Amino acid sequence: MNQPQLNRRIFVAGTALLAGSLPAAPLWSQTRPEKTKISIAVVDKASFYHLPLTIAEQLGYFKAEGLEVQILDFPGDARALLATGSGGADVISGAYEHTIELQSVGQKFQAFVLQSRAPAIAMGVSLKTMPNFKAVADLKGKRIGVSTLGSLTHGVVKLVLARVGLKTNDVSLVPVGTAAEALTAFRAGQIDALCNVDPVLTLLEQKSEIRLIADTRTLKDTMRVFGGVMPAACLYAALNFVQKNPIIVQALTHAMVRSLKWLQTAGPGDLIKTVPEAYLLGDRALYLAAFNKLREAISTDGLIPEEGPRTALRALASFDSTMKIDKIELAQTYTNEFATKAKVRFKA
Repeated sequence: MNQPQLNRRIFVAGTALLAGSLPAAPLWSQTRPEKTKISIAVVDKASFYHLPLTIAEQLGYFKAEGLEVQILDFPGDARALLATGSGGADVISGAYEHTIELQSVGQKFQAFVLQSRAPAIAMGVSLKTMPNFKAVADLKGKRIGVSTLGSLTHGVVKLVLARVGLKTNDVSLVPVGTAAEALTAFRAGQIDALCNVDPVLTLLEQKSEIRLIADTRTLKDTMRVFGGVMPAACLYAALNFVQKNPIIVQALTHAMVRSLKWLQTAGPGDLIKTVPEAYLLGDRALYLAAFNKLREAISTDGLIPEEGPRTALRALASFDSTMKIDKIELAQTYTNEFATKAKVRFKA
């Protein structure tokens, strides 16, 4: 079994544990959350991918909704889901496309509020190890760094390679994380190209160490890579959790949409004051420069665009030949019911 398949099976296996650990359904007339202590599983909490979640936590928006939220950081999606299945977390902050992958193996999860409307991933080649790079075809036989195998960074690499007739077995994929490890591997010449997230990409751009060949930090560039709007980070949970805990889900969505609205007008000083110092990587200017590059990717209202799930499904099908598109019920993978109410409440 190859590593991507193994990662996916581990990721999916955790969902089986979740089914039997959910509370009984409350009445919609209930005005208080079904429970007040909620845990959210994330991977790399300090990354820009979860910035709206961080803002909601730091500004007390969850508390304002009557929730005591604990955010649990895990080293990978599989571990996060396994923890959720064992009762260690109620909700996941992660990639929308996971809801489709999980449904394809019989597990129903639903996204209920969008954090980012573009993946904010970029891919580039090393000007150190590939100074004479001319075209994507030059990557054949080269080493490409991704955050983790089976992640969306891995998927973007597949898309970029496929355009020139290459497959992932034509290159060597190297998992390098999303921060210092990725930067070290790139600068040490251990990889020839890197597909990753900010602030690593912005730093390498500033130092003229990388030549970008694909970018999804803006809506226009995302359309180029995926051929449509590609929803990315969101809050999602088991479908029956969403159905049985509507007050909790609405409260979480209110907090997140309020956070998204704050981010639309936040200035540099606001961001620096709010984000934990450790997240700034010791370089405030770099952090702000990276934020400005991907600001457009942040959702404005928490709504998942209607065409977004179809784009994600097409992308997944291109990554995984075993994906049966006609068997996927996209309507079950997301709902805008809660975000619509929050948008009205906060005029987002």
